[in-house]
Amino acid sequence: MTTESRTLIAPVPGNLKNRTILMSGGSRGIGLAIALAAARQGANVVLLSKTDTPHPTLEGTIHTAVAQIEEAGGQGLAVVGDVRVDADVQRAVEEAVAKFGGIDIVVNNASAINLAKTDQVDMKRYDLMQDINVRGTFLLSKTALPYLHASEHAHILTLSPPLNLDPKWAGQHLAYTMAKYGMSLTTLGLAEELKEDSIGVNSLWPETLIDTAAIRNLPGGQKMVQGARDASVVADAAMAILASPPAGVSGNFFTDGQVLTLAGETDLEKYTLNPQIPLVQDIFL
Repeated sequence: MTTESRTLIAPVPGNLKNRTILMSGGSRGIGLAIALAAARQGANVVLLSKTDTPHPTLEGTIHTAVAQIEEAGGQGLAVVGDVRVDADVQRAVEEAVAKFGGIDIVVNNASAINLAKTDQVDMKRYDLMQDINVRGTFLLSKTALPYLHASEHAHILTLSPPLNLDPKWAGQHLAYTMAKYGMSLTTLGLAEELKEDSIGVNSLWPETLIDTAAIRNLPGGQKMVQGARDASVVADAAMAILASPPAGVSGNFFTDGQVLTLAGETDLEKYTLNPQIPLVQDIFL
């Protein structure tokens, strides 16, 4: 994080009224929490997601997410497609521009995860993580760039971790670490490439385990989330970053708690599900 960023982070809750956000994923979990937080500020939110029909065990589709966005006070647009497919990403960008007149913000939220050791990861799963996490982040950012250049308040925010080269993370889950760090390298490179163009490029990562339906659905997940924070902690941090001046806040690998502290939030305990239980630190930190 740069020294300059300390003074330029917008106070919570920020203001994204009439800004247009293009997000990959977002049907549920942290992505949906960010989308709803933006909608409550009057933003337009375009979701590119494959979740056209209900999942057998997880609630939420792209259509229910858009309905929630509109109920929260924003305008929504569902683009059913795959962030791995060039034509789908191009269509999402074109539909966002056609409906809302431009794109101000890209949120790279879509991500695949597999924490298995190297000899247990099949290459199909490896390719999936590389294609969604790395290629998808690069492709969505690249395709939206002409419209970000035209915006007076352009941001790219990627949900990826700090580039922590402690060998333990590569050693614990090499395939996943490579995929997530590929997302973070996109932040690093684009921030440098676009530093004269007033486009803010940052990454955001939770300090703790976050309570999501996907976590609760894991074996032992109901117990795990007792040491988690609510997804709104990431959403509020995202709002502070995205409301900040792009030229002054770029090239950072933020954590949610760090951003909220800089934004003037003094009560982080309000995000904790069970204050009596120690928080579970997230990976990569």
